[in-house]
Amino acid sequence: MIRPSQAFRLIHINLVLLRHGLDEVIFATHLFRPIRFLIYLSPWYWFRRDRSAYPVRIRRALEDLGPIFVKFGQILSTRHDLLPDELAKELAKLQDRVPPFPGSKARAIIEKSYARPIDELLVAFDEQPLASASIAQVHTAQLKNGRNVVVKVLRPDIEKTIRRDVDLLHTLARLAEKYWKEGRRLRPVEVVCEYEKTIFDELDLMREAANASQLRRNFLDSEALYVPEVHWELTRENVFVMERISGTPVGDVEALRSQGISMKLLGERGVEIFFTQVFKYNFFHADMHPGNIFVEPNGRYIAVDFGIMGTLTEADKRYLAENLLAFFNRDYKRVAELHLQSGWVPKETRLEEFESAIRTVSEPIFEKPLSEISFGHFLLRLFQTARRFDMEVQPQLILLQKTLLNIEGLGRQLYPQLDLWTTAKPFLEHWMSEQIGRKAFIGKLRKNLPEIAEHLPDLPKKLNKIIDEAAAGQLELKWKSDQLDSLREQLHSNHHNTLTSISGGAMLLSGSLLLTFGSGGLLPVTLAVALGAGLGTGGGFLLLKSWLSATDQS
Repeated sequence: MIRPSQAFRLIHINLVLLRHGLDEVIFATHLFRPIRFLIYLSPWYWFRRDRSAYPVRIRRALEDLGPIFVKFGQILSTRHDLLPDELAKELAKLQDRVPPFPGSKARAIIEKSYARPIDELLVAFDEQPLASASIAQVHTAQLKNGRNVVVKVLRPDIEKTIRRDVDLLHTLARLAEKYWKEGRRLRPVEVVCEYEKTIFDELDLMREAANASQLRRNFLDSEALYVPEVHWELTRENVFVMERISGTPVGDVEALRSQGISMKLLGERGVEIFFTQVFKYNFFHADMHPGNIFVEPNGRYIAVDFGIMGTLTEADKRYLAENLLAFFNRDYKRVAELHLQSGWVPKETRLEEFESAIRTVSEPIFEKPLSEISFGHFLLRLFQTARRFDMEVQPQLILLQKTLLNIEGLGRQLYPQLDLWTTAKPFLEHWMSEQIGRKAFIGKLRKNLPEIAEHLPDLPKKLNKIIDEAAAGQLELKWKSDQLDSLREQLHSNHHNTLTSISGGAMLLSGSLLLTFGSGGLLPVTLAVALGAGLGTGGGFLLLKSWLSATDQS
């Protein structure tokens, strides 16, 4: 049910769609389909100026609808498994730039969060924002000890604004799934739920600070990546204070070249950072677009904005590495086997058929020089092929693919000859060698040693008890399964029904004898009749109960 506030917002959305020549979207809905012919009679259809391609008009409409829709479009751009390639590529151009809110409001939010005047904590605070986005904006400041910092502040009432638009998105998604012919295939409700989780996670700046702190610890002594320090004593849910960094935006290629930085080194280093985050630390920055990356004069990357991070399970990590290595070696049968073993595709999938589909996708790609092959788009083609075999969408892999596309695009922007495959293969082979073999065995043994040592002293006592029980004939094999429990219950029930039937039959027979032959001189006739009737009725009841119980079980 659409609430009045949602109805007004929906009217505004439709007006924006009309302004951008997207009336076909409106008239494609169930409500307006009967009057769709009116589109050809309307003046805006014949005289509108915006004749851009459909994906371009969608992007411009989302930009006009505001920051929440911009972010939604950004997330949709990563879902190549759901959207046409042209639309996904266009949505990737969405820029999260919105007008700043007044610096005085930012100051008031900070002071309310700290419950004290800002001057007691900071020497200086610049009310002119350094950057402004849909969720928060950033100001520069200086601590009492002279250190320069940046202060990230959530927008006022942002949660209320987000909740309003997300609720509307949920309503629209449910309507689309019900009335739009493509609704079930594109699963709009699932997409909106995924978006809701992502965007509300970004509202907790303590969470973002924890992400930054973890990533900084992983790369503390790295020459490839620097992560600014978090000032925990000044960080709250709606205020995040961290070290101010100085570097050149990674997109400013000319400035980087003028500093004498090797573009080849930067391109390869970006790939190495990505694979280190994924396979060594299992914790990767999942929003590494050019706006979040800077470069120091020595060629070291600096990362900012840690609202979206990704992780993989150990099983996913292992299967992903093995899949990539199998692709490097063009072992398509192994790729198909790994997809089945991991459960990414149904176990009833025919291995040979799946292998053939993967070969069909891969062979034309491998005919190109390696430097011209897009790693990210190759994974995308693979996922799209696997979808034909009912491969379940793996959210963690979608996030990984998006990050890989960003890294690859950035690397080739810096160094067009970047061969991501050659850069990645040695890294993956080294990682796999650490997961199997003698070295891996010793490592896992060392990791589990504390737990083994904890239980080791009790082992002789437990073994002695087992031997004593075996010698005394008291050792039992305890086997538990759902089928065995069900069988045990069935036997117990059958036994109970048998006893009930016997008892009922005996009572019925006794009652019949009493009614037929009377008391035989031992009981008065009236009492014999009463006992006979009672026993007969009780016996009949027990027999009926036994029969009903047996019928239910069958």
